[in-house]
Amino acid sequence: MGMKLSHFNFELPDELLAEYPSENRDEARLMVLNRKEQTIEHKQFKDILDYFEPEDVMVLNNTKVFPARLYGNKEKTGARIEVFLLRELNPETKLWDVLVDPARKIRIGNKLYFGDDESLVAEVIDNTTSRGRTLRFLYDGSYEDFRKKLKELGETPLPKYIKRDVQPEDQERYQTIYAKEEGAVAAPTAGLHFSKHLLKRLEIKGVDFAEVTLHVGLGTFSPVEVEDLSKHKMDSEEAFIEKKATETINRAKRENRRVCAVGTTVMRVMESAVSSNHTLNEFGGWTNKFIFPPYDFSIANCMITNFHTPKSTLLMMISAFAGHDFMKRAYEEAVREKYRFYTYGDAMLII
Repeated sequence: MGMKLSHFNFELPDELLAEYPSENRDEARLMVLNRKEQTIEHKQFKDILDYFEPEDVMVLNNTKVFPARLYGNKEKTGARIEVFLLRELNPETKLWDVLVDPARKIRIGNKLYFGDDESLVAEVIDNTTSRGRTLRFLYDGSYEDFRKKLKELGETPLPKYIKRDVQPEDQERYQTIYAKEEGAVAAPTAGLHFSKHLLKRLEIKGVDFAEVTLHVGLGTFSPVEVEDLSKHKMDSEEAFIEKKATETINRAKRENRRVCAVGTTVMRVMESAVSSNHTLNEFGGWTNKFIFPPYDFSIANCMITNFHTPKSTLLMMISAFAGHDFMKRAYEEAVREKYRFYTYGDAMLII
């Protein structure tokens, strides 16, 4: 019998949930796990410089978060409805998959109005899940103007556990400095620790970078509700790996260098594109890969990640990569040493 959901539960005190990032991105705390030596060190994030040699490769997820949370009013009643944009289904007809809250009030045929001037209207055309709906936006201008309007009305989709209001600074804080391909509804959080200065120093040291794209959806954070992990279904997320990235990564692999996945999203997209002889292929499409122990990783031999929630799919991947007992020991130490968890929290380097 493999690992069960209950193997991934632990007590996490509320005060360890980071509501704000470190003042300087690269000064978050860093826990370094050495799998071979089974040692744990405590550092600052900028010390990752000491663990990489020239021609090692860091693989970054260059997805960019768009302001996916909108607030609208229901026609007639004026009830305030939160609409969370998940994915665009059709640019021409402006069809989107969304989540609505409170969902019980939103039925097929309802109209929602957005903005003080109600310049954007959406009609509910389908129920997809208990909270999921398909909306058709009604907007007179061009597609570019429509996207601009969404940006103007939307706000940074901070995770629900952050109870404070969104601040203007979050727009920049909740984005990696190398974000460029818009499409995520959540940030690939391991990358939030990199400052421009630190990236420059890694570059000067001779570390290579490869970029992949995985547009993080909310599925990454969907709770696992089955004890038997093999029965959990991941939501699909769109991902791309271009030829240039495969060449950089495969060369480092051939030369036995460090290939470091910056974040669980990078690990997922790479493991979704492995060839039969364990090299990385180009990729363009959707992945619903779920990685949990036991699992043999083909590409990365090193990873950077945040501290994750109990029972999350992210924690399961870390356990598969670090080894379950070692991961448990590290997490117990993280709680004891008051490391900060989740999105704006501290980081872990597993080598």
